[in-house]
Amino acid sequence: MPAAAQRQLLADVEAFCQEIRPFEELCYVEHRFNDQLLPLALKHNILGMPVPESYGGRGADTVTYALALARIGREGTGVRTFFSGHSSIGEYPIMMWGNEDQKRRYLPSACKGEKILAFGLTEPEAGSNPLEMQSTYEKRGDHFVLNGVKYLISNGGIAHAVVGFAYPKDRKGRISAFIIDTNAPGFASEDLTAKLGMPTANTAMFEMNECQVPLSNMLGAEGEGFRIAMGTLVSGRISVAAGCLGVIGDCLTEAINYAKERRQHGKAIAKHQLVQEHLAAIEMHRAASEAMVLRAAEAKDASAAEPSDVALKTKADLFAAQAKLFVANAAWDAADRAVQIYGGRGWSTLYRPGRHLMDVRVCRIYEGTDEILKLKIAASVLGKEYEAFK
Repeated sequence: MPAAAQRQLLADVEAFCQEIRPFEELCYVEHRFNDQLLPLALKHNILGMPVPESYGGRGADTVTYALALARIGREGTGVRTFFSGHSSIGEYPIMMWGNEDQKRRYLPSACKGEKILAFGLTEPEAGSNPLEMQSTYEKRGDHFVLNGVKYLISNGGIAHAVVGFAYPKDRKGRISAFIIDTNAPGFASEDLTAKLGMPTANTAMFEMNECQVPLSNMLGAEGEGFRIAMGTLVSGRISVAAGCLGVIGDCLTEAINYAKERRQHGKAIAKHQLVQEHLAAIEMHRAASEAMVLRAAEAKDASAAEPSDVALKTKADLFAAQAKLFVANAAWDAADRAVQIYGGRGWSTLYRPGRHLMDVRVCRIYEGTDEILKLKIAASVLGKEYEAFK
């Protein structure tokens, strides 16, 4: 991405973040969806950051997009999750595996906020192992009919289209991917509000009951769904890691400011050694996380430049997993330390560290749990013959 275009995009992201913060603060305390997120994202033209300019996007490379998500992550994991759901795992699979007709029908509309996107892989009984999904499809005339339930889907209740996955009805073939319009007959969603955090973000489940999907909306070739899902998760994991980097940065800023202002035992608590220990740990989390996020993003860009290079693709996949595992845990610890510095005030949604603590915990679960990522990383150093599930 040209330097001038990168600077402009990051400036637009900064303007969005400054404008969204007071709304996010209010909505969080009131425990409701932030309905200003979409109009402000549209105002600042950041709904299609990674989408090529030819389809109405900003054409950001992975590094630039990661920097943007890191800034957005400072405003809250709920805010960043919207962009991950819409762009990182919504627009991305259509960009990578969609045909020209699909790209023209969905990407420009997604960039203009006319179509909000989501990614529907997880099911009530299929989380870490998507191969256990129960959703099915069959071809009937000029359309497919899908049946099944998807669960804990970011943007699932506000999306106009979902990239979804299902097995053939007879279970004799492999998983396929589809672009599912949420206004299709047989599609129904329900918001999930019983969450530990992210009250300002939309999370939903949806059911497909004889849901009709045009034949033209199969994404990629039949049977390629699992490959599409796993490829998309590389993008998703980098986006989560980048957002968590932003969380760490905000926790550090808030903790420093509070430690300088708060006085106990006759001096600012910033002068107490054990408080400094927490601040030093958060800063080390930030520095190490930044390096891992940028390494993963650079590897993803290198792979995108040479799509036929298997070694580069494998490296990008591994670096994304490493970054997501490390930075999500670092953000959790940073938020915990920031809450500790705030003391009693930290145990309140009126202050930012407590909100980060609740929100960032899910980042160790979605887009690949800690456990799954550890097994993936271990297999990379042991060899494929030692993969845990073989």
